[in-house]
Amino acid sequence: MDTPPTSLTTGSMADLEVRFVAFSLRNDHLHVLLAPAATALPDHWEIPGAPFQPDLSIEDTAAERLEELTGLRESYLEQLYTYGEPGRYPGGQRVSVAYFALIPAGMTESQPFNQDAARAHWFPADHLPDLAGDHAEILAYAMRRLRYKLEYSAVGFQLLPETFTLSELQKTYEMILGEDLDKRNFRRRILEADIIEETDLFRAGEGRPARLFRYRADAVAEVKTRRLFP
Repeated sequence: MDTPPTSLTTGSMADLEVRFVAFSLRNDHLHVLLAPAATALPDHWEIPGAPFQPDLSIEDTAAERLEELTGLRESYLEQLYTYGEPGRYPGGQRVSVAYFALIPAGMTESQPFNQDAARAHWFPADHLPDLAGDHAEILAYAMRRLRYKLEYSAVGFQLLPETFTLSELQKTYEMILGEDLDKRNFRRRILEADIIEETDLFRAGEGRPARLFRYRADAVAEVKTRRLFP
């Protein structure tokens, strides 16, 4: 596992905030949700977040802000790391508790429902704008964590709709891992892993209709998935 890029430095006068790196699949690419940076730097973006709310837990603060920007409350949300290096922000110490969120494909296509959501934007993970402060470092670590979790869990299914084709599943893994996987080998091994099951549904396309699958809710999560697809 990668060593976290920064360490927590505590301070009695530090401001506490919550940030979240939200990933989703859009137009056959892995995307990241960013907001315009609240700094004097023009054309810079930042990982969305909010000040810690004392009447909420840290995770609930992150979930509430995620809902404000995406309209989704029930999303996969996992704490990533705590960043508190001196000098991260000018004018004072700030501690950021970072999370990463996974939004299923097709759940982010609706029109913005408030001003903050309208200003936020989904960027391809491999083609990002200039980021404020240490947010590029935070995002890079979130990407490494996502790839690492793909090695031992079924976290990739959190980015898919409820039903999906085997081609869509393979494309998801390829987008996250940043490499091509052999089609025949992938299908054989994912079926042998016994973590998905067929449905009676098909998706029409240019060729033969493709059968739709779904993740087995009773499947064992720790499946060493990445190791099935060298």
